[in-house]
Amino acid sequence: MQEQLKIFKIIHIALVAGLIFAYFFLGNLSDITQLKLPKIDSDNTVYLAIPIAAFIVSNFLFKMLVSKIDSNLSLKEKLVPYQSASVVRYAIIEGSAFLILIIAPDFIIFGVLLIVYLILLMPTEYRIKRDLKLLD
Repeated sequence: MQEQLKIFKIIHIALVAGLIFAYFFLGNLSDITQLKLPKIDSDNTVYLAIPIAAFIVSNFLFKMLVSKIDSNLSLKEKLVPYQSASVVRYAIIEGSAFLILIIAPDFIIFGVLLIVYLILLMPTEYRIKRDLKLLD
């Protein structure tokens, strides 16, 4: 399992690093004043809905895909569909963060929150076993 976990962590780190790199250069995060909370009104509420929808949809799809994994398989056999479910989750979060960066740079703080959430989703052996309900 350690070898698969190592590969899984590399994929996760690459996604996070790419997102941070894009936000640092395209979002001009070197200027800390970019991280202020923008004025939210009825015209731009949709930009607030993007990270909320990404959070809800990514978790829903992840749980749905993980629940379809056959419980009779060995842990090693369960890792491939689990990794696919996690990549779907990561892709939705990453896509939403890029969407915010491109179409609503004033709301960059919400994209940064999505990046923080993505970082917190780092794969660990405990998290995988917990999600696959393998803990005693």
